[in-house]
Amino acid sequence: MNIYDFTVKTNHGENISLSEYQGKVLLIVNTATKCGLTPQYTALQELYDKYKDKGLVVLDFPCNQFLKQAPGTDEEISEFCTLNYNTTFPRFAKIDVNGKNADPLFVWLKEQAPEDRGDAETAAFEKKVKLLTMGRKPNDIKWNFGKFLIDRNGNIADRYSPAFSPEQLEEDIEKLLG
Repeated sequence: MNIYDFTVKTNHGENISLSEYQGKVLLIVNTATKCGLTPQYTALQELYDKYKDKGLVVLDFPCNQFLKQAPGTDEEISEFCTLNYNTTFPRFAKIDVNGKNADPLFVWLKEQAPEDRGDAETAAFEKKVKLLTMGRKPNDIKWNFGKFLIDRNGNIADRYSPAFSPEQLEEDIEKLLG
């Protein structure tokens, strides 16, 4: 099994196979519109704009599991992101990333890359959300804006913590784009 075996639902309710992105470098992110990390949308869009012609695609998966910070319908979330952050990368239907209702894609991603790569900011961030994340499994997504970087062959290159900024991914993305 690899990433291209998964089918996901677009924010318009249509099923799409991730095989449509074969040969691309993917940055898969669980997002939220009412989170302290929501401004990461700006940096995600900048990465997308800078590297899309070289083969990068950002895949946005809204998730309302963390303090209900992604309220609204898929249409409302898309409108918010377009109006406030001018996002143009693909957005999918709102999903769960943890627990018994976790989307199969995220179950697989977490199994393949059980630990986040973080930085000093992440340690401070994780302290703030520790009480909110008690009871989670060690490989669970910790918060909104967890990131998975996928190479052109559909392999997970790395997993990054929510506080790991998109700008910090640029060197890793450039290596995969070759």
